[in-house]
Amino acid sequence: MKRRVWVTLGAVVLGGGGVTAYAVANPVHDVSAALQDKRPVKVYDLALPGTTSGRRELPRKDTEEFSLLGVSWTGATKELDGTAQVRTHSLESGEWSAWHDLELDTDPLEKPERGVRGASEPLYVGPSDGVQVQVAHEDGTTAALPKGLEVNLVDPGVVTDAEARRPAPTADSAEPAAFVAEGAEGAEGAEAAEGVEGVEGVEGTESPSPTGTDPTATATATASASATVPTAPPSTAPKPPITSRAGWGADESMVEDPPEYNPDVKAVFVHHTDGANDYSCADSASIVRGIYAYHVQVEGWNDIGYNFLVDKCGTVFEGRKGGTDLPVLGAHTYGWNRESAGIAVLGNYVSASATNAALTSIARVAAWKLGQYGADPAGTVALNAGASQTNYFGKSFTAGTKYTFNRISAHRDGFNTQCPGNSLYAQLPTIRTWAAGPVQGLKTTTVDGAGKSGTTYYTKGAVTVHWSATTPASLISTYELLVDGKVAATASGSATSAAATLALGSHTVAVRAVHQSGKAVTTAALNVVAETTAPTFSTSPRISLRTGTVSTTSVPVALGWKAADDKALREVKLLAPATATFGPTTTSSNRTAASGTATTWSMRAYDFAGNSRTSSPAFTPVIQQETSAVKSGSWTSRSSSSYLGGKSYSSGSKGTSLTWTFTGRSASWVVSRASSSGQAYVYVDGVKVSTVDLKSSSTLYRQAIWTKTWSSSAPHKVKIVVVGTSGRPTITTDGLVYIK
Repeated sequence: MKRRVWVTLGAVVLGGGGVTAYAVANPVHDVSAALQDKRPVKVYDLALPGTTSGRRELPRKDTEEFSLLGVSWTGATKELDGTAQVRTHSLESGEWSAWHDLELDTDPLEKPERGVRGASEPLYVGPSDGVQVQVAHEDGTTAALPKGLEVNLVDPGVVTDAEARRPAPTADSAEPAAFVAEGAEGAEGAEAAEGVEGVEGVEGTESPSPTGTDPTATATATASASATVPTAPPSTAPKPPITSRAGWGADESMVEDPPEYNPDVKAVFVHHTDGANDYSCADSASIVRGIYAYHVQVEGWNDIGYNFLVDKCGTVFEGRKGGTDLPVLGAHTYGWNRESAGIAVLGNYVSASATNAALTSIARVAAWKLGQYGADPAGTVALNAGASQTNYFGKSFTAGTKYTFNRISAHRDGFNTQCPGNSLYAQLPTIRTWAAGPVQGLKTTTVDGAGKSGTTYYTKGAVTVHWSATTPASLISTYELLVDGKVAATASGSATSAAATLALGSHTVAVRAVHQSGKAVTTAALNVVAETTAPTFSTSPRISLRTGTVSTTSVPVALGWKAADDKALREVKLLAPATATFGPTTTSSNRTAASGTATTWSMRAYDFAGNSRTSSPAFTPVIQQETSAVKSGSWTSRSSSSYLGGKSYSSGSKGTSLTWTFTGRSASWVVSRASSSGQAYVYVDGVKVSTVDLKSSSTLYRQAIWTKTWSSSAPHKVKIVVVGTSGRPTITTDGLVYIK
């Protein structure tokens, strides 16, 4: 087996004195011309010098481009009991970042091979060209820190075709060697190269092909990994789209040992990778490459530790090599790798919540992997501890003993780490529910083609039912529209509506959602009545004269009607000569009508099913001046632009009268009013019907002061007689208006 030696030679560091010297060596594998054109992955190592045993610092340094970094040290079994903080200089903004804490509570190796290094979790910081680091004991003591402390910078490069088509960096840079082949001449002398920075602690960097597989297996473990390639079992859930290792640009020559396989997958552990959350999803593949390079070239593992990685846009990446549909042994959750798979979300979710897209993809991968072995994603399982330890919540585990876990658990459930962050941890119940089914939050929202009255919908027959659900569409197999309990239409899991045509009569309508697991849930049934009977006008629209101010162009009228429906009247609309909408119980509306002109009053009644009926009668308000009346007694003609037609009659003589004859169904007497105005008797068809007082505190002209309406049009006589009221006997009449 070919072995590799990763040498801590140090990146090119640009300072006041120019370019620091670096050793040049041949890579352990040939990089194709195409890959060189694109830009390969590179790892740079900078030693962390220190003047005291309890603190190491690296002042601000300009470096080659990198996007991910971490701190490592000699000896995988040694812990860095303290804090490690970094800040970086952004290539995009040109600014230095705030200080970031590196996650030091990383999973230990129970049986590490020689050369495997202890390390922090890697931190994605985006394209950067400068770094500053400080490592110290948290309590301020001066106890010795681990040997060989260094900061490791990873440039994930540009290696896929899609990335190569994106604009490339314009600055040319020298590229120091990050590793040399075992046995290469001068390798041992690299430490002594003049001016080389970052070679402190080079001892122990020889790595006899570290595997990075789960080193927590013990003699008491019931499940063990095998190099034999198993057969992929079918799953109860569909396989989600997964970007292959080739798709994200994995350099397969970095993996020396073949993958190992577990007997099955009993549980899934969810992680986060730490680092910035504002990355572009177009850069997700490069972030995965950076983690891969860090796990292999910095920590000395055989491969990336996670089985799957998910970005915030929901893209799933194949992690550890061996086949996505097989139970590949990963290195992600100390003590529990032998019976599980690990899914890591790119980003930090201590305080920020993961996106719905990321949660959806986690649920889909978990449902698919667990479904291969008949496991319910919402259930629990007893896992055999591969190591004695304590988790984040203080629960102790003893190697060889079984403990109950949720089928979908978090890294912190099995190991003492805050991973995957408080926010993502709080979202695990949602992931379990989405993965297991049934569909959550299913409800009908609207019904097109139908109107709702009370709890019943009315339609002519064709309806479109809309719905919503909180479970993501990619986890839903189908929707079914049920009419009277039978499937009337089917739709995809991404659909939000379906249509059906109902027979006349009463029906129940519901929506059933089928989860990818096969579990189904149905909404409450809607009562829907299909009917085609139009409403009726029990009283057709008609206008009646009302009190108010009359002009030669406009007369105050009251529009009246009555409409009904055999099921449920919805509304009545006035279509002409103006537009208005009225509720089902409204039967009148005050309007104005054009004088002397036949006007069509068109109204349409609607029921809740959409059936309608229109009625459009026409009416003409007619103004009769005083000159058209039959006079008795003495009347005085008056002229003013304030009067109808410019003239009116006045009289203060008791018993004088005016009589109008007309054929119509409504009439109004029009007068002028003032504080000195008197009273008049009104006779209709020879019968006295009213005594009208024209007195008013203010002077008013063209006032319809008295009105009368009949059920139908007929000949009528209206006679007004001067009362001769004491002190104010005079009345001024301005004509009569009737509806023809």
